[in-house]
Formats: sequence, C-alpha cells, structure tokens
Amino acid sequence: MNIIVCIKQVPDTTDVKINPQTNTLERDGVRTIVNPFDLFAIEEALRLKAAHGGKVTIITMGPPQAKCALEEAIAMGADDARLISDRAFAGSDTLATSYILSKTVSSIGSYDLILCGKQAVDGDTAQVGPEMAVHLGIPQVMFVRRIASVDAKDLVVERMTEHGYDRVKAPFPCLISVVKDINTPRPPSFQGRMRAKRMEIPVLSPADIGCEEERIGLDGSPTWVERIFAPHARSGCTAAEGTTENIRDVAEKIEAKLEHIWE
Repeated sequence: MNIIVCIKQVPDTTDVKINPQTNTLERDGVRTIVNPFDLFAIEEALRLKAAHGGKVTIITMGPPQAKCALEEAIAMGADDARLISDRAFAGSDTLATSYILSKTVSSIGSYDLILCGKQAVDGDTAQVGPEMAVHLGIPQVMFVRRIASVDAKDLVVERMTEHGYDRVKAPFPCLISVVKDINTPRPPSFQGRMRAKRMEIPVLSPADIGCEEERIGLDGSPTWVERIFAPHARSGCTAAEGTTENIRDVAEKIEAKLEHIWE
C-alpha cells in the first residue's frame, strides 16, 4: 500500500504574534511545530504500512525551514518526503494550496491512499484535504475516527458526525482526513532522527511539479486575508433581568446591546 501524508508546519499556538502593519503572522523567531492533527495522520499511515506493507511518503508546502517538519515525520518512521518550497507559492489560499499539493501527489506517481489531519490549527478551515480530492478526481471521506477494514480494492471507515458516526466504504485511490480519536501518535525515535538528518529531501518548485503559474500564489488565489488582528481583552458583563411575563422586553434589551457591540 502506497500512502501519501500531507502535513503542515504551523506556529506553536502559545507563541502566535501578529504584525499590526502587514496583518500577517510573525514567523521570525517563533517556535514552529508539526500541525498536531497531522501527527495522527502520520501515525495511522505507519500503522497501515505495518499491517499491509508498502511505503509512506510525507509532503508539505512551506518555507525552507518546513524541512524540520518532514524530518520529524521521517523520525517517526516515514520512508520518504518532499518539500514544496518556492517564492512563487507565497500567498496561496486553500484553493491554490490544494492545487499545488495535488500536482505534487501526481508527480510522485501511483498511490492508494492520501491521509491528512482534519485541519490546520493556524487556519482551521479544513478545506485543503477535500479540495485536493476534487483536483485529483478521487473519493474523499472527512473526519475519520477509525479505519475498520482494508482490502486490495477499498477500505471501510467510521466517519464522525454530530450525532455519532457513519460507516463508509471508499475505493482506492482515495483521500481521508483523520481526527485525534483515531490513535495515539508515537514519539520520534533516536534512530529515526539520525536517519532523518542523513536523508536528502527533494525541494520542489512549480516547474518540478508542473504547476500553471496563474493558479498558484496570490494570482491563483480567489480569496485573501484583508485584515487579521487579536481581539481586545474585555471584562465585565451586562445582565438583562426579567420574568416570563415580560420576556419580550428582555429579548429586546439583549438585541439592542448586541447591536451596539457589533457597530
């Protein structure tokens, strides 16, 4: 079974700072980590490989320092990795990012399964995985909490819902995103870290994966961040008191207060 895992390097959530001039995250000097949800995807890929054989390849898009995230995945037990890094990719929204990742997947060759974490903790959109599946023209199952069975042609998974879970069969090749309930990620091993340091990780450019220039970066992004800011801390609260007899008056007071806040 050939498995590809998509991961992302994100700022440690305790260190996030915002540049008030550019409205972007300040990354210089900020500690970065592998997106926590992606660790569950890596672990599940390694378990599938142990049970069914094959190869686990990790891919990520980011600046040169994102190589550290790939090295951690290799130290956990992944076989291969690809870093997608070029200034032309800067400013890509989820649609452009998913296009770039899908082109990378196609450049790698045949695969059976793509695994993603359910979302990245810095953006929280949960859009890149499903959009990749659309670009690649393959089935997708999101928010998987358990892989129930796997055979040569398909797999059966339990997909989380608001009221429980659905049992879904998907044919290979397919893409799934996983939630933290699915497993407990293993720590990187010492031997794995040594192997990761020795491994040559290819750095891919738009030309290497056959991207159309108009579909990447800011030019290929139909959405963009106009403003980002940290909310001001507030204290205190306002109470609207009343009885069941004058509940309408109480509701109108609450509505008036909310309108004042939104202005």
